[in-house]
Amino acid sequence: MSGPDADLGTRSDTSRAVAFSDAIFAIIITLLVLDLRVPDVPPGRLLSGLLEQWPSYAAYLASYSYVAVVWLNHKAAFNRIQQVDRGLHWMNLFVLFSTALLPFPTAVVSDALQEHNNADQRVAVAFYALIGALLCATWLAFYHYLAKNPDLLKDQAKGGFFPVERFRALAGVVLYVLAGLVGYLVAPLIGLTIFVLLPVFYAVTSAGLYQSPVARRITHSPPPRP
Repeated sequence: MSGPDADLGTRSDTSRAVAFSDAIFAIIITLLVLDLRVPDVPPGRLLSGLLEQWPSYAAYLASYSYVAVVWLNHKAAFNRIQQVDRGLHWMNLFVLFSTALLPFPTAVVSDALQEHNNADQRVAVAFYALIGALLCATWLAFYHYLAKNPDLLKDQAKGGFFPVERFRALAGVVLYVLAGLVGYLVAPLIGLTIFVLLPVFYAVTSAGLYQSPVARRITHSPPPRP
């Protein structure tokens, strides 16, 4: 028999979930930088050694940007959440789980690109795309849960925000899969370029798909004169 106290002990405010998540994001970003190393080169070749490590810099840029955007999205989401229940805690843990995987494919891509083996590079880019798609899929589940449980949201956030955000997460799944296929079947560097560019889209829309400056300009522009 369920009653008004059925959720007693399963709901709380967002403070502990946000603090825990911020700590995880800080650890992930710290782990990313560990892949940047001083090159092991003879005296007089430090500059060329640093330049030869450009894949490490590109992979770090892509992953750091991705984690930064995840944090911005996380902040934007929790600013609209009033209470957290057990289900939302699990959704949040899934997002953190997939985000915490990013240092691994980042290191794999960096090493493969520096080894100049085309087959390994293709596999590495496809692997990175798989983790990126997984992360977007966990966001899709997170947004879907909130869309189906509006009682967890602040009053001003109840409406179409989280249902619309599901499209944004789904677009990420599709785009990362596409980047992985292009990187594996065509050229690894094209896939890597897409990895660097994708966080730009998510950064611009971190406050919401239709709340970015560009989207607001379009939706609030006056109709053309007859």
